[in-house]
Amino acid sequence: MKGNPKLIETLNSLLADELSAINQYIVHSEMCANWGYDKLHAKFEMRAIHEMKHAEKLIARILFLEGVPVVSELKAIHIGNDIPKQLECDHAAEEDAIKAYNAAIRLAGDVNDFATREILEHILQDEDAHIDEIEELQDQISHMTLPIFLTTQVGG
Repeated sequence: MKGNPKLIETLNSLLADELSAINQYIVHSEMCANWGYDKLHAKFEMRAIHEMKHAEKLIARILFLEGVPVVSELKAIHIGNDIPKQLECDHAAEEDAIKAYNAAIRLAGDVNDFATREILEHILQDEDAHIDEIEELQDQISHMTLPIFLTTQVGG
Protein backbone atom coordinates (compact mmCIF):
# COMPACT_ATOMS: atom_id res chain seq x y z
CA MET A 1 0.00 0.00 0.00
CA LYS A 2 1.55 3.27 -1.10
CA GLY A 3 1.66 5.62 1.88
CA ASN A 4 1.59 9.37 2.11
CA PRO A 5 5.15 10.69 1.54
CA LYS A 6 4.89 13.28 4.33
CA LEU A 7 3.70 10.60 6.76
CA ILE A 8 6.55 8.27 5.76
CA GLU A 9 8.99 11.15 6.31
CA THR A 10 7.45 11.72 9.75
CA LEU A 11 7.67 8.02 10.60
CA ASN A 12 11.37 8.09 9.68
CA SER A 13 11.86 11.09 11.95
CA LEU A 14 10.17 9.17 14.78
CA LEU A 15 12.42 6.21 13.97
CA ALA A 16 15.48 8.44 14.36
CA ASP A 17 14.11 9.55 17.75
CA GLU A 18 13.63 5.95 18.85
CA LEU A 19 17.08 4.85 17.68
CA SER A 20 18.61 7.79 19.54
CA ALA A 21 16.63 6.96 22.69
CA ILE A 22 17.87 3.36 22.55
CA ASN A 23 21.47 4.57 22.57
CA GLN A 24 20.87 7.07 25.36
CA TYR A 25 19.11 4.52 27.58
CA ILE A 26 21.72 1.82 26.93
CA VAL A 27 24.56 4.17 27.91
CA HIS A 28 22.68 5.29 31.04
CA SER A 29 21.90 1.68 31.87
CA GLU A 30 25.52 0.59 31.57
CA MET A 31 26.70 3.59 33.60
CA CYS A 32 24.32 2.53 36.37
CA ALA A 33 25.60 -1.04 36.18
CA ASN A 34 29.17 0.26 36.42
CA TRP A 35 28.25 2.28 39.53
CA GLY A 36 26.55 -0.73 41.13
CA TYR A 37 22.98 0.58 40.81
CA ASP A 38 21.57 -2.69 39.55
CA LYS A 39 17.90 -1.71 39.90
CA LEU A 40 18.33 1.46 37.85
CA HIS A 41 20.41 -0.50 35.34
CA ALA A 42 17.50 -2.92 34.87
CA LYS A 43 14.92 -0.11 34.58
CA PHE A 44 16.93 1.80 31.98
CA GLU A 45 17.73 -1.38 30.07
CA MET A 46 14.02 -2.30 29.96
CA ARG A 47 13.18 1.17 28.68
CA ALA A 48 15.77 0.72 25.90
CA ILE A 49 14.09 -2.55 24.97
CA HIS A 50 10.71 -0.80 24.81
CA GLU A 51 12.22 1.80 22.48
CA MET A 52 13.64 -1.04 20.32
CA LYS A 53 10.13 -2.44 20.00
CA HIS A 54 8.87 0.99 18.98
CA ALA A 55 11.59 1.19 16.33
CA GLU A 56 10.61 -2.25 15.07
CA LYS A 57 6.94 -1.18 14.75
CA LEU A 58 7.92 1.99 12.91
CA ILE A 59 10.18 0.09 10.50
CA ALA A 60 7.42 -2.42 9.78
CA ARG A 61 4.91 0.35 9.12
CA ILE A 62 7.28 2.30 6.86
CA LEU A 63 7.88 -0.86 4.83
CA PHE A 64 4.13 -1.56 4.67
CA LEU A 65 3.61 1.95 3.31
CA GLU A 66 6.27 1.18 0.65
CA GLY A 67 8.75 3.57 2.19
CA VAL A 68 12.40 3.06 3.00
CA PRO A 69 13.28 3.00 6.71
CA VAL A 70 16.23 5.26 7.45
CA VAL A 71 18.25 3.69 10.25
CA SER A 72 21.48 5.61 9.72
CA GLU A 73 20.31 8.90 11.23
CA LEU A 74 20.23 9.74 14.92
CA LYS A 75 19.00 12.80 16.78
CA ALA A 76 20.96 14.43 19.59
CA ILE A 77 21.85 12.05 22.40
CA HIS A 78 22.29 13.57 25.86
CA ILE A 79 24.23 11.55 28.43
CA GLY A 80 23.98 12.52 32.09
CA ASN A 81 27.10 12.27 34.22
CA ASP A 82 25.10 11.37 37.35
CA ILE A 83 21.67 9.90 38.10
CA PRO A 84 19.75 13.21 38.44
CA LYS A 85 21.24 14.47 35.16
CA GLN A 86 20.44 11.16 33.44
CA LEU A 87 16.83 11.43 34.55
CA GLU A 88 16.71 15.05 33.41
CA CYS A 89 18.06 14.09 29.96
CA ASP A 90 15.68 11.15 29.70
CA HIS A 91 12.71 13.27 30.75
CA ALA A 92 13.52 15.85 28.06
CA ALA A 93 13.81 13.10 25.44
CA GLU A 94 10.45 11.63 26.44
CA GLU A 95 8.80 15.07 26.39
CA ASP A 96 10.09 15.59 22.86
CA ALA A 97 8.88 12.12 21.86
CA ILE A 98 5.40 12.80 23.22
CA LYS A 99 5.18 16.05 21.24
CA ALA A 100 6.42 14.32 18.09
CA TYR A 101 3.99 11.41 18.44
CA ASN A 102 1.05 13.75 19.02
CA ALA A 103 1.95 15.68 15.86
CA ALA A 104 2.36 12.44 13.89
CA ILE A 105 -1.00 11.18 15.13
CA ARG A 106 -2.64 14.39 13.90
CA LEU A 107 -0.90 14.03 10.53
CA ALA A 108 -1.96 10.38 10.17
CA GLY A 109 -5.56 11.42 10.81
CA ASP A 110 -5.30 14.32 8.35
CA VAL A 111 -4.15 11.95 5.58
CA ASN A 112 -6.80 9.37 6.54
CA ASP A 113 -4.30 6.69 7.59
CA PHE A 114 -6.09 5.50 10.68
CA ALA A 115 -4.15 2.23 10.96
CA THR A 116 -0.90 4.19 11.26
CA ARG A 117 -2.59 6.54 13.69
CA GLU A 118 -3.57 3.59 15.89
CA ILE A 119 0.00 2.24 15.91
CA LEU A 120 1.29 5.68 16.88
CA GLU A 121 -1.33 6.02 19.62
CA HIS A 122 -0.13 2.75 21.18
CA ILE A 123 3.48 3.93 21.12
CA LEU A 124 2.40 7.26 22.61
CA GLN A 125 0.84 5.41 25.55
CA ASP A 126 4.21 3.72 26.18
CA GLU A 127 5.98 7.08 26.01
CA ASP A 128 3.50 8.49 28.54
CA ALA A 129 4.31 5.56 30.84
CA HIS A 130 8.05 6.19 30.39
CA ILE A 131 7.80 9.83 31.42
CA ASP A 132 5.64 8.82 34.38
CA GLU A 133 8.33 6.33 35.51
CA ILE A 134 11.04 8.98 35.18
CA GLU A 135 9.00 11.50 37.18
CA GLU A 136 8.40 8.84 39.83
CA LEU A 137 12.15 8.36 40.21
CA GLN A 138 12.71 12.11 40.31
CA ASP A 139 10.04 12.42 43.02
CA GLN A 140 11.68 9.66 45.04
CA ILE A 141 15.00 11.50 44.88
CA SER A 142 13.38 14.74 46.04
CA HIS A 143 11.57 12.99 48.90
CA MET A 144 14.44 10.77 50.08
CA THR A 145 17.47 12.84 49.06
CA LEU A 146 19.87 11.46 46.48
CA PRO A 147 22.15 9.47 48.83
CA ILE A 148 19.25 7.59 50.42
CA PHE A 149 17.60 7.00 47.04
CA LEU A 150 20.81 5.54 45.64
CA THR A 151 21.07 3.07 48.52
CA THR A 152 17.69 1.68 47.39
CA GLN A 153 19.07 1.04 43.89
CA VAL A 154 21.90 -1.32 44.87
CA GLY A 155 21.39 -5.03 44.37
CA GLY A 156 19.00 -6.96 42.15
